[in-house]
Amino acid sequence: MKKLLTFVLLLVAFSLQAQDNAEALPKIGTITGNVLDATLNQPLPYVNIIVKDTNNKLITGGITNDNGQFEVNQIPEGSNTVSIEYLGFLPQTKTIVISKDNRTIDLGTINLEEASTNLDEVTIVAETSTIQQKVDRKVITVGKDLTTSGPTASDIMNNLPSVSVDQQTGDISLRGNQNVRVMVDGKLSNIPAAQLLKQIPSTSIKSIELITNPSAKYNPEGMSGIINIILHKNVKIGFNGNINLGLAYQENAKFNSSIDMNYRNGKVNLYGNYGNNINKNQNYGNIFRPDDNSEQFFNFLDATENHLYKVGVDFYLNEKNTISVFTSQNSSDSSNEGPTNIVFYDDQSFNQTQLFFTDNSNISRQYNFDYKLDFAKEGHNIELEVDYNRFNQDEDADFRFRGFTQTQDYLDFVDTDRDLTTVNLDYINPLSDSSKLELGLQALLFDSKIDYSSTGFSANPNQDMTPNNGDEFIPTPSTDFDYTRDIFSAYATYGKELEKFTYQVGVRLENVKEQSDAVQLFADTTTEVIPFTNDYFQLYPSAFFTYSPTEKNSYQFSYSRRVDRPGVGQVNPIREWSTPLISSFGNQNLQPQFTNSFETNYTRQLEKGSITAGVFYRIIEDEINRAVFIDRNNLNRIILTFDNFNNNSSYGIELSSNYRPTKWWSFNGSFDLYSQTQNGITEVLNAPIETATADDIITQKLAVDNVAWNLRMFNNFKVTKTLSLSAFGFYRGQNKGIQFTMKPMYFVNLGARQSFADGKGSFSLNFNDVFDTMQFAFEGDNPFRQTGAFNWESRTIFAGLSYRFGGGNYRAKSRKQRDKNEAQGGGFL
Repeated sequence: MKKLLTFVLLLVAFSLQAQDNAEALPKIGTITGNVLDATLNQPLPYVNIIVKDTNNKLITGGITNDNGQFEVNQIPEGSNTVSIEYLGFLPQTKTIVISKDNRTIDLGTINLEEASTNLDEVTIVAETSTIQQKVDRKVITVGKDLTTSGPTASDIMNNLPSVSVDQQTGDISLRGNQNVRVMVDGKLSNIPAAQLLKQIPSTSIKSIELITNPSAKYNPEGMSGIINIILHKNVKIGFNGNINLGLAYQENAKFNSSIDMNYRNGKVNLYGNYGNNINKNQNYGNIFRPDDNSEQFFNFLDATENHLYKVGVDFYLNEKNTISVFTSQNSSDSSNEGPTNIVFYDDQSFNQTQLFFTDNSNISRQYNFDYKLDFAKEGHNIELEVDYNRFNQDEDADFRFRGFTQTQDYLDFVDTDRDLTTVNLDYINPLSDSSKLELGLQALLFDSKIDYSSTGFSANPNQDMTPNNGDEFIPTPSTDFDYTRDIFSAYATYGKELEKFTYQVGVRLENVKEQSDAVQLFADTTTEVIPFTNDYFQLYPSAFFTYSPTEKNSYQFSYSRRVDRPGVGQVNPIREWSTPLISSFGNQNLQPQFTNSFETNYTRQLEKGSITAGVFYRIIEDEINRAVFIDRNNLNRIILTFDNFNNNSSYGIELSSNYRPTKWWSFNGSFDLYSQTQNGITEVLNAPIETATADDIITQKLAVDNVAWNLRMFNNFKVTKTLSLSAFGFYRGQNKGIQFTMKPMYFVNLGARQSFADGKGSFSLNFNDVFDTMQFAFEGDNPFRQTGAFNWESRTIFAGLSYRFGGGNYRAKSRKQRDKNEAQGGGFL
């Protein structure tokens, strides 16, 4: 806390000094004007207006208001340069002359054209979110409309095109596939993806990149692609910052807040970010099995407190050398408690209850060093980046049983330690004005240690453990699971721009070594060691082609080969979670699955908006999917795990658009449809469960054809210059899986935003899930017939306040951004 307070005081002191210097300038001139989007012919708010002298020294500046208008004062006499700059648009520069006879200059209407090259970061939180279509990704700039969807990254993901999050497990999928890699600021994290999304405050997010077909420059892991979450980093000259506060409520309060600040002066840029979310959430649901006329009832209360800190500094040694370091610290404390009641309606003597209590605390520490050397030729550079990430977690779980049950009360203790070190060396050489060569090396070293112990009795599975022998059985013995994976890779890409045609080809070479050992200690003091090793070499080619016959039309085609290496949770033999009738385990012998991905997109610029359409096709080798087994020790229980299956394929289409029919109404929508065949294994009983034995278990291989579709639409209504209303609708169609079929789901959110303080501040009020229709409902036949539904606190009232302070010229350290190829496009969702 002392360090944070010292940092704030330093920033304030620097800010006051900068203001004193500004006041020494003559204050005689004023410029005014109006800035419009040249494509949409609509006002652009928050555009930077920067005034410099003939020596390119910053004098003063300002921003446009909600109507695109600006007025900048305190301009000294003489010739000066005015720059009009806005993220995603080409800047304009104008020369003015201030004299005693000409103190006020009207620059008139300035039309900004959308840029076709990637710009460095700037933190301006817009009212509404936007999306930009690039060659290999969609970039969603997170506005205040998205941050009001909920306190965490997990809450806003279901609002993004092609993305869905299972609200019960937190598992994220892209285009219907859970084999997706989640990164933060382009860096891998040791935190499991489902947990990571719940720990990042939504107000700390600047943008989200959906990289559905990454180039060879990226690590090839993640079959369906990469989701990269970019956190706010304010890098303007002088003292600047943003502050956000939010509170949501249904049955329990959910609070989130964030603040990011920076001070830039001369050769040093110092920045910091803090965000948190503190919330409680009630989860409840039921599962009905008609075969034995039984029903499970769940009712859990989750309590979470997450804190995210990030502090960094950029050193501009000279025009050619830059060093940057930062650290982020993410701490989380959570608890979950509640009963699972099982009711047998035909014979209530079999009724039982599981009481569940768990405490989980973890901290993730990231340390990053970056050095960049720019050569004489523009764009010619070499960059070294070293990133170290350490994750520690302690989880204590208490299981208590009442009623008819053969399982005694027990405690679970799980300690997890993970280390991830990533070293990147990247070299970029613009061979000419139209061609570019990129080379790179990467080392990725991962080590995980999980220690599991339980106070309950655990028998050796090699012994006779039939359900009626009187022994009390816990499926997992005390286990020490060590897993290491070292990846060494090199890549090369070459890009060429022609008059209307652009292409980039590349290849990545990768060698992977994996080793794991599971040491299991059973109650009879016997020990079993389960080793696993894997060593393989692979090539991952990629190709991107863009054809733009006119300024309004753009076609893109891409190909890449990717891999989905099993995650620690998928190979970990320790029980992941358990209820009286279901347990989930990993499979230590899982092999990686590979995919060849093809994608094509078309972008059309309209007079009042744009539209993007895309088609993708994937060929999958050694597919990883769920396997469902019956517990030999209790034929009424099922075990969920993972396994490799035969080759598979999937395809889909996506459509997104933004349009502004009138000056006061704009809407953005997206539609995605995908088809896939899921292969899996399940077991069923060939006899009534009352009389069945292990000999009655039949193994079945399943192939489920699934066609699923999603529809999203966001409407924004401009009531006055400062007041806007919004309406968001979402519909997810039926989705078939190996174990069950998810029923359709839909919801509607309504909101209002009022800006104040010349656009620097805003107040938001949202009503989420207006009709209380957001639930996870399902039905299935494997391995038992069942229907059910899970619910959570989705019908919330949200109130949020945001304010942007400071001012000054934007200048950022240009850090590595993998694959900067872009294409015209826009519109949220």
